[in-house]
Amino acid sequence: MKMIILAAGQGTRLRPHTDSVPKCMVMLNGKPLIHYQLETARRVGITDIIVVGGYKAEVLREYLEDKNVRLLVNNKFSVTNMVSTFFCAESELTGDVIISYSDIVYSTQVLKKIIHCNDSLTTVVDLNWRELWSKRMENPLEDAETMKLNKDGFITELGKKTTDYHEIEGQYIGLTKISDSVIDKVICFYHQLDKNIIYDGKDFNNMYMTSFLQLMINNNMPLKATMISGGWFEVDSNDDLSYYETNFENNMIQQCLL
Repeated sequence: MKMIILAAGQGTRLRPHTDSVPKCMVMLNGKPLIHYQLETARRVGITDIIVVGGYKAEVLREYLEDKNVRLLVNNKFSVTNMVSTFFCAESELTGDVIISYSDIVYSTQVLKKIIHCNDSLTTVVDLNWRELWSKRMENPLEDAETMKLNKDGFITELGKKTTDYHEIEGQYIGLTKISDSVIDKVICFYHQLDKNIIYDGKDFNNMYMTSFLQLMINNNMPLKATMISGGWFEVDSNDDLSYYETNFENNMIQQCLL
């Protein structure tokens, strides 16, 4: 099992904290965000970890030097998005691969659950997302996206903006597994995409990860929801950071660190 952490973004909503460090190096309770991901990965036995940096990559490189973690760099981070960053690690896409955003903190239970999912393509979906969103913002619908599941727990739609809670059966958190049995198919599918069209309002290089997952769903590559109810949180803004720092001893937050 291999983990690839996507950490190329600038984290503009966390300025001024990200003026001199990448988003994953913003401090939470005295430790950088990426510390929690690395610790969780190692607690479940994942030692082959690759971080794909970009913005302020030299800061990340210095931090990872003595942690036995490899760093790859998306040199076009300022004009690309998550999918492009992921495929900067294409040469590492062998075996079973966990893909993690770099601004999320999750428990070992969450990571174990997706690891042990038997489906070849799966992503974590929080069914209890509204409780967390309500703590982070006044109107959860401003930030939440659609998530529709069929009766067998496979995702039919994700990543679209909505003003209707009924269109949100859960929330995508940014933690996905691609199994060895389909990894070559995923790579081939990516390279066959039309690079000249717009994907959910973004050009090919700036495609969202949710857009890429939806394209795979639409092309007969079933995406199973690994369903959880809490056990994680996202640090995407200064309001998020302030809330978690102030409430760090809260049981909800502590459960994400176990």
